Amino acid sequence: MKIAFAGKGGSGKTTLSALFIRHLAARGLPVVAIDADINQHLADALSATAPPPLGTHLTEIKNYLRGNNSRIISAADMVKTTPPGRGSRLLRPGGDDPVHALGADTPCGATLLATGPFSDEDLGVACYHSKTGAVELYLNHLIDGPGEYVVVDCTAGADSFASGLFTRFDLTILVVEPTRKSLGVLRQWRQYAAGYDVPLAVVGNKVQGPDDTVFLHENAGDGLIGWIGYEPAVRAMEQGLPLTLADLSPGTSHALDALHKTLDAQVKDWAKFTRQAVDFHLKNARAWANAATGTDLSRQIDPDFAIDPEVAAGTR
Repeated sequence: MKIAFAGKGGSGKTTLSALFIRHLAARGLPVVAIDADINQHLADALSATAPPPLGTHLTEIKNYLRGNNSRIISAADMVKTTPPGRGSRLLRPGGDDPVHALGADTPCGATLLATGPFSDEDLGVACYHSKTGAVELYLNHLIDGPGEYVVVDCTAGADSFASGLFTRFDLTILVVEPTRKSLGVLRQWRQYAAGYDVPLAVVGNKVQGPDDTVFLHENAGDGLIGWIGYEPAVRAMEQGLPLTLADLSPGTSHALDALHKTLDAQVKDWAKFTRQAVDFHLKNARAWANAATGTDLSRQIDPDFAIDPEVAAGTR
């Protein structure tokens, strides 16, 4: 299952991402964590060492993923939305491949990948989509099976809508504070995602009492699956002390259990996943990518290929 955490800047999405990653890993489940936020804090939240940035290895990643796909002439012609086709290399979570080799082991047992921050060469000339493109390519080429998890800490706000990245997840969690500003980001996500069949759920954070929970229920609607209040164990971790899941309050543990149950209840739809990958690739090709590469990127679409486990196993 692929899950994204999004929300207003400062809402606590990185903290909740890290807690959920620890929750999954503590159950012996394979987890790939990806820091796709412009502010790279997930490694710290997992008490891990930051891995090499995916963004600085983009050409190598593209060359590996395109394999011997004859529709993709070179890495330069492969853009962030390019979907796989016959001859492309598909990934499995935590697999033995050059992409996951860029990951770092974390104390909880998850593998951590990161887009990386801006470099000196990027300043003033590049947008952060040049970094998150590596994540979109990764997800487009990923075949995740039952009991395998990929957790992505996204950029703040609605930046994921700058490409098809928002459609690459089985579930997106909007982390919402009990404030009007935070709910504004939630409304924006719901508005932009309408019509794309993107499963969304809401987790409240920084809840201080009954009035806050009433506010969230009244404004977040049926999508609210739980909430977290002040968590002393998390504050201690952020001050450099070790954290174990046993240190968490019962309310936080309950919210993580509800989140896990909601994610596992999602039904995989590989046909939709493939269709949306194609649709957004064509949309990006027409909008900018054809002009940027000097070629017709619609030719990269393999009409006889579908992204799904049967294709990856060679049984279809």
